[in-house]
Amino acid sequence: MANQILIVAETREGAPRKVAFELVTVANQLAKSIGGGVDAIVVGNHVSGAAQTLAKTGVAKVWVAEHAALENFAPEIFAAILADAIRALQPALVLFGATGYGKELSARTAAKLDWGLVADCTDAQMENGALVLTRPVYAGKAVATVKAKALPLMVSMRPNIFPPREANASPAAVEKINFTPGTPRARVIEKVSIQVTRVDLSEAKIVVSGGRGVKGPNGFEPIRALANVLNAAVGASRAAVDAGWIDYSTQVGQTGKTVSPQLYIACGISGAIQHLAGMSSSKNIVAINKDPDAPIFKVADYGIVGDLFDVVPALTEEFKKALSEK
Repeated sequence: MANQILIVAETREGAPRKVAFELVTVANQLAKSIGGGVDAIVVGNHVSGAAQTLAKTGVAKVWVAEHAALENFAPEIFAAILADAIRALQPALVLFGATGYGKELSARTAAKLDWGLVADCTDAQMENGALVLTRPVYAGKAVATVKAKALPLMVSMRPNIFPPREANASPAAVEKINFTPGTPRARVIEKVSIQVTRVDLSEAKIVVSGGRGVKGPNGFEPIRALANVLNAAVGASRAAVDAGWIDYSTQVGQTGKTVSPQLYIACGISGAIQHLAGMSSSKNIVAINKDPDAPIFKVADYGIVGDLFDVVPALTEEFKKALSEK
């Protein structure tokens, strides 16, 4: 498998996450240049269904490490299983999603194998036989081009950059991996689910975020109303989260989540560099702020100077009318 590309597919509740299908797209593009194929690997419990779905995306084979002991994500256990599998399969390139799961797992696995790792990439191309990667640096203020000196290598790709591969191909082979699960250092006693929004923030095509300008918990109501009309996810700045106005799971920024939606609507967000680090790679940015000198306008594609409590409800009504006419 000298030229093979291996995708580490993240799952949630037994189903592949959207970023897994995006990685198939990236891998197929790269495979054309390096002359190899694309395999996927799934680690967890109750992931056979996810493996069968991924097998229909055009990959050559799906490897499955499934065990009841892998019900909960234990980074040190998952990394050990993955490292053993990579030693056996010997791929040239291993791709992860740049999610919380992928960032931690890729770093641990790379350390176990003594491989190089390029994290949080937004593009990957083969140029003159070399792998060239693009990634934001300095909290999104600049973009670095990284040229890999040699393979093998591990790379994590930011979600929502590439189109997801559809699962409509002839099923590939699915093969189970023999392994002995270790004992995790931590034991999960209880899981508590918080349903903040109906759309996953890290995978959303549209994100509507609120900041200090929402003035309180109730200020997120017009944000949620607009998000519901657009089938968007709700985000927030650190200032709003630290104030206790909304759950931390919605935080976008350097100490929160990194998002790359097609449309990012920032409402009452000043545009501190820490927030820009989490959303500057959005395709289109719309800023709504009553301060015409707010830094957010420097990165916005479209800016609206005005009170968000006047502007957001007006936008919501206009979107309702426009979408009802379709």
